[in-house]
Amino acid sequence: MSRIGKLPISIPAGVSVEVKDNVVTVKGAKDTLSQAYSNNVSVEVKDNQIFVTRNDETTDSNAKQGLYRQLINNMVVGVKDGFKKSLTVQGVGYKLAKQGNKLVMNLGLSHPVEFAEVEGITLEVPDNNTILVKGANKELVGAIAAKIRALRPMEPYHGYGIHYTDEPVILKPGKSAGKKK
Repeated sequence: MSRIGKLPISIPAGVSVEVKDNVVTVKGAKDTLSQAYSNNVSVEVKDNQIFVTRNDETTDSNAKQGLYRQLINNMVVGVKDGFKKSLTVQGVGYKLAKQGNKLVMNLGLSHPVEFAEVEGITLEVPDNNTILVKGANKELVGAIAAKIRALRPMEPYHGYGIHYTDEPVILKPGKSAGKKK
């Protein structure tokens, strides 16, 4: 039994939900998002709440009930409040700048790295070492943040690179030169 799938999703003020032909469309102040769902589940809107129910008692239907319930919940939260990921850039000479709709990064390479904004995602640079990735689509926000993070992964000895702000940075100890036993 899917515990997550059984929970109803409340629809906040300013958000409208439409279910038609196995597609859920959520409209809000920030964006409009759509999600197709499987025939194993049914989605219905009653009394300002969204209910996701299984059509049969198979294991696949049980898993998909929880999956689609959470995807729809993420869409409702995204169009109302939005999602954001914060990245920190650490390193000597590492700098960030926003030029138009491009993020220009000096990451210790021989050339600056440019990263263009994707539709539905905004990139902000509040200071020289922080990147904010914001948007209504949780999956897209996470994917863009992961792509930016992959441009310069954390180096384990000095801690240079890009990492999530809330991610712990674990440094390895260097060699102990001339250590006597």
